[in-house]
Amino acid sequence: MAAAFKTATVKWIRHWNNRLFSFAVEREPSFRFENGHFIMIGLMVDNKPLLRAYSIVSPNYAEELEFLSIKVEDGPLTSRLQHIEAGDEVLIGVKPVGTLVLTDVRPGRNLYLFASGTGLAPFMAVIRDPFAYERFEKVVLVHSVRQVSDLAYHDYLSGEIQEDEYLGELVREQLIYYPTVTREPYEHTGRITTLLNTGKLVADLGLPDLDPSKDRAMICGSMPMLKDISAILDERGFEISPNQGDAGDYVIERAFAG
Repeated sequence: MAAAFKTATVKWIRHWNNRLFSFAVEREPSFRFENGHFIMIGLMVDNKPLLRAYSIVSPNYAEELEFLSIKVEDGPLTSRLQHIEAGDEVLIGVKPVGTLVLTDVRPGRNLYLFASGTGLAPFMAVIRDPFAYERFEKVVLVHSVRQVSDLAYHDYLSGEIQEDEYLGELVREQLIYYPTVTREPYEHTGRITTLLNTGKLVADLGLPDLDPSKDRAMICGSMPMLKDISAILDERGFEISPNQGDAGDYVIERAFAG
């Protein structure tokens, strides 16, 4: 029976604040995945593998595998994982899976990527997929966090990605990044549910209201967030992707939905 995981060497680690960090590991040339997929990542603890699901931040053509993680002081894994350094080894799953993939949403006008916290991770790969810009006029990335320092990748998303050698022109014309903060003053404030229900999101963006006959959505975040935004979309007539491989008006990561 083939092993479910291998070891991979850590290339770098970046601490965003005392709650969030990113890290990257080496990627074997034979490792293939779809943008939006996740894999199991972990460490050996007491001579046993301790693994958790992590969405892949890096796009499927990148030479390394990048991940975004929270820090939990007494968390069985993250209390240890946050202390890794370049050159250390971590466990990495060999089978990428997931339902947050572009082929599971129907083509349409605008694609809304609704993320809270580390739910941003899979969408970092999706927005760097040229296929997204072929299928949609606009790709709208909405990232909700509690505090401004939680806006991981903000500088990249608000500027640096526009200079990407391959995607720059597409991104400048079609990608919209909308960060919003719930517990501190900021340019945009409020939960995604509030922004949707009040119409503030589309008003700020200058876009028409979400239309199930034209617009599509992908959602990644906490369980309550998934349920609340799904309920809003359901009420508006959006149809969720019924099964992996079957396209719908919107999709959630079913593996994290419990």
